[in-house]
Amino acid sequence: MGITIQEASRTSGLSAHTLRYYERIGLIHEVERDAGGRRNYTTPDLDWLAFLIRLRSTGMPIAAMCRYAELRRQGPETFAERRRMLQAHRERVRAQIAQLTEDLTVLDYKIDFYTAQESE
Repeated sequence: MGITIQEASRTSGLSAHTLRYYERIGLIHEVERDAGGRRNYTTPDLDWLAFLIRLRSTGMPIAAMCRYAELRRQGPETFAERRRMLQAHRERVRAQIAQLTEDLTVLDYKIDFYTAQESE
């Protein structure tokens, strides 16, 4: 037994509209439905959504996420390609972190400058 789309929305933080959209574009499989035709999200569905949220929050484009989901549906024979996708994405995330770290250093410098100027 699973949970409704409203409960999945509350649990995941994604709107019901986004959940339906993700299903429509193939990011998530067609979710099981109960006798009344209502979506019935399971724990594995929620775990997958949590992973998708992580990918999205790190800037992975929806098209790449769809490709990853497609590979996932194809099974274990795609492990190597999925790993390569994640490794490439990890490198992009690391580059973003490095850039943000540099940006933060500049901000800290300017804040320290203004703090010193105000103290004089």
